[in-house]
Amino acid sequence: MSKNLVIQTDFGLSDGAVSAMYGVAISVDPDIRIFDLTHDIPQFNIWEASYRLYQTISYWPEDTVFVSVVDPGVGTERLSVVAKTNDNQYIVTPDNGTLTHIKDKVGISEVRIIDENVNRLPNSGESYTFHGRDVYAFTGARLASGVITFEEVGPLVETDKIVELNKPRATVSDGVIQGNIDILDVRFGNLWTNINRELANEAGIQYGDSLEVTIENNRRHIYKNILRFGRSFADSRLGEPLLFVNSLDKLGVAINQGSFAKAYHIETGANWIISIRKTSGIN
Repeated sequence: MSKNLVIQTDFGLSDGAVSAMYGVAISVDPDIRIFDLTHDIPQFNIWEASYRLYQTISYWPEDTVFVSVVDPGVGTERLSVVAKTNDNQYIVTPDNGTLTHIKDKVGISEVRIIDENVNRLPNSGESYTFHGRDVYAFTGARLASGVITFEEVGPLVETDKIVELNKPRATVSDGVIQGNIDILDVRFGNLWTNINRELANEAGIQYGDSLEVTIENNRRHIYKNILRFGRSFADSRLGEPLLFVNSLDKLGVAINQGSFAKAYHIETGANWIISIRKTSGIN
């Protein structure tokens, strides 16, 4: 295995939870290389955990092991699993929807239930509230270090049995593209949609076009304006909104050196609908 272990959680860094996970992994193998994906997932936000894995995973080499712990169901009957992707990477996680984007965009070849009789931190059997440390970090480190093989994680479960979140598809009809606000570029307040560049091409949209952008939440109009489709932020003036193609080849909405999300109180999810169509030019 690669000995690369990449961890994401909703724990934050204000206490010792993440450090404890590091300690467990290093106790398994002092030579393991541990990296943070993020520990700033909003509390209990499984959708964002799923998206951040998708945002990141394709840039890591084969055999990298990811541990994702956003687990509002800890201590319940939800399964603990390891998924092997079609690109030969591994994700150790609760089976609660965290694998949604990976299954859809990358593909999952096999899923195994973690056998906690074997793959659990010794002397932790009476603790049911910190599986991130006792099960996921321990199993992930053992897998990344080659202490166990994927087959030794536990029994197979059918991939179509794993939990998936509702994931709407973007569409184009009569020149109008409709999609969702999938996620925020949190630091800068940009909106990242589920509308890929190919769909924009299908609608005949080109750089420099003026586009009418409408954003709704539960059928309530939140925003409507005409924006320019730019290659970069240099194609707009300071404080001006624009559409652009983000790092995942999806359409994004931004304010040049401002936060679109904060300015218009935009959030994310299946109920946040964005519609885009070509219109007359901006002066």
